[in-house]
Amino acid sequence: MTESVYASGTIKTGDQYQVFANTSGTIRSWMVEEGDEVKNGQVIAILSNDALIANSETAKITADFNEVENNAAKIKEAERNVDLAKLKMENDELFLTRQRNLWQQDIGTRAEVDNRELAAKNSRAAYENARLQLQDLKKQLRFNAAQSKSGSRASAAQAADLNVRSTVNGKVFTFLKKQGEMVTPQTALAVVGNDKSFHIELQVDENDITRVQAGQTVYITMDSYKNKVFEAKVTRLIPFMDERTRTFEIHAQFTSAPPSLYPNLTTEANIVISQKDKALLIPTDYLIDENFVLLKNGEKKKIVTGAKDYQQVEVVSGLTADDEILKPAP
Repeated sequence: MTESVYASGTIKTGDQYQVFANTSGTIRSWMVEEGDEVKNGQVIAILSNDALIANSETAKITADFNEVENNAAKIKEAERNVDLAKLKMENDELFLTRQRNLWQQDIGTRAEVDNRELAAKNSRAAYENARLQLQDLKKQLRFNAAQSKSGSRASAAQAADLNVRSTVNGKVFTFLKKQGEMVTPQTALAVVGNDKSFHIELQVDENDITRVQAGQTVYITMDSYKNKVFEAKVTRLIPFMDERTRTFEIHAQFTSAPPSLYPNLTTEANIVISQKDKALLIPTDYLIDENFVLLKNGEKKKIVTGAKDYQQVEVVSGLTADDEILKPAP
């Protein structure tokens, strides 16, 4: 007697995934054909997006313009202003010293000394202001250059995303979009996977999941192989229930695989929960109130049942193989 849990599912390849672009655009050309082998990083498709390319070119021009080396004239002009302000400050301080010496000799007036002091003070302030402007200019130019480079790198990365690449070594199974179609980052373009490795993804009802565990034998049937049964082993249980279908995902690996497999083939499976070489079985419709049977002599006998399905039920105790039972009246 074999007790099993039913599951349905599909065949998947190793690393099978849907290819998405990282940016929007129109499919300008496919660089591979359906069925081609591809390497990790290989370009699968090229998108076109004129606005994105224009932004990338503008960002590069802006970055080049804002390079500190390209603004050397502005820095030199600011440095000249600092030198001129410093020279004027030194001259005004020299004139102030002379005027003070003359005033100590009773030559000139106090007003002339005050005017020289004011001129020297203004010259020093102008020098400090010119020096701060030079420092601020250098900081601003460095900031503009760094910001422009960052923007240029980001725009270049977006432009590079127009080349859609494979993320695995495998085969291009199918294109989901045609050349010339508009796509977005939410649009699947193709299906890629490793055609050298296949596994089975099964959906098990929440009522049965607690009885399934890794290592259990699975018997697989497929519409592609009529009247044939293939064996597999449970390899993985995904511990998360799909709230929509109320099922859990189970992975299984073939131990005896068909000669040819393709992605997304549908399967039906029976996951073996327990097996008994010898078991006493009776038809399910001979059972009365779940735990009783009707003996040939008319006696209603209580039994202990085990595993059962819609056709048969296991009798654990209460009957022997020699006992005769009757089917109860409807």
